[in-house]
Amino acid sequence: MTPLDVAIDVDATRTWTLNGRSCPALQGCDDIDLSFSPATNLLPIRRARLAVGARVSVRAAWLRFPALTLELLDQTYERVSESRYRYESRGGSFVAMLETNAVGFVTHYPGLWQVEEAG
Repeated sequence: MTPLDVAIDVDATRTWTLNGRSCPALQGCDDIDLSFSPATNLLPIRRARLAVGARVSVRAAWLRFPALTLELLDQTYERVSESRYRYESRGGSFVAMLETNAVGFVTHYPGLWQVEEAG
């Protein structure tokens, strides 16, 4: 297995860099989205604190894997129940129903992630 070395930085003005190179298309993005993990969905879910039935649009810096490119990704989260969010990206071409725990961590992301129950 080849180790990866990726440096992503964002400053207080929300200016992003990837491996020292400026990413002007990402100016103003609040969050990073790691394509290989639902852990980063926690960031907008926690920040938005949506009531059931409410939705929010966010812009994320999306690290695509295995290409290791950083791109703008517009996303929408709609809270459909206490523990479920309808996630949409790429203008609606991608939709997933995310299950979360009480703190907003994704416990089930279809086709990508499922938390194993202890016991």
